[in-house]
Amino acid sequence: MPSFAASPAFKAAAASPGEGSVWNTVKPFLNGGASGMIATCCIQPLDIVKVRIQLGQTGGPFGIASNIVAKEGFAALYKGLSAGLLRQATYTTARMGIFSTLSDELKKRNDGKELPLYQKAFAGLAAGGLGAMFGSPADLSLIRMQADGTLPPEQRRNYKHVGDALVRTVKEDGVGGLFAGAGTTAVRAMALNCGMLASNDQAKEMMAEAGMEGLSKTVTAAAVAGFFASFMSLPFDFVKTQLQKQQPLPDGTMPFKGMVDCFSKTVAEGGVLKLWTGFPTYYVRIAPHCMITLVALDSIKEFQKGMGL
Repeated sequence: MPSFAASPAFKAAAASPGEGSVWNTVKPFLNGGASGMIATCCIQPLDIVKVRIQLGQTGGPFGIASNIVAKEGFAALYKGLSAGLLRQATYTTARMGIFSTLSDELKKRNDGKELPLYQKAFAGLAAGGLGAMFGSPADLSLIRMQADGTLPPEQRRNYKHVGDALVRTVKEDGVGGLFAGAGTTAVRAMALNCGMLASNDQAKEMMAEAGMEGLSKTVTAAAVAGFFASFMSLPFDFVKTQLQKQQPLPDGTMPFKGMVDCFSKTVAEGGVLKLWTGFPTYYVRIAPHCMITLVALDSIKEFQKGMGL
């Protein structure tokens, strides 16, 4: 009986990657996840400072970071890193892969021409919403781990790591508890991806037409993407944080009934600009993350191209 290694299917799979191969299908997802995880390792301290500001801690970013180190130790700046990496391995893997796949399909339908901005925005919105559903449990764990230090000692959850957070959430709140605030998470992801990925592609296209190429084009486009991603997503990120960290009131009810209720109460109490609380810190956290992710992604693609992958 002929061996499996000699079969036509095996020979086709072992051949150089070509259009329609399994490798070409999974490559955008793997590349996206890897680039996101690299960025998260670099940006994690800024992320925890951003969360503390949104939860009401006063002072500037450097003051808050110093206070965290003084009271909780330097390692506290990386609290929730395991959840952050899991989030990138799920959410960013999905959103970047879906965006690339959708964009390629739309280009085929557009006779290989560059996509108009509205189609790029559509691909970003769809990728963000679908990707967020994969990453919601990890995102919930990340927020709770980062917010724990702001709670009174008797109310802290004291999760050991992301696995502990996921298991205890299911035990205490049921499987549905893993998706608390998932609607807001999805909307926030749609806004961020639309701002980040659509503007990045559009900026690259415009700079290429102006004669800019190479690393300068990649970095400049990534900086543009970082700004639009930050501005468009912060209101939803603010509401998402409030929903995910809320705890029952003395009467057993929750402070917010949902995303719309949180939006309306926030605006009623602090005005519309309250939704952009901590924008400088958020921008400093989101923009570098976008830039590192996009630059790392291009570098990974260039490496793979050089290796013939």
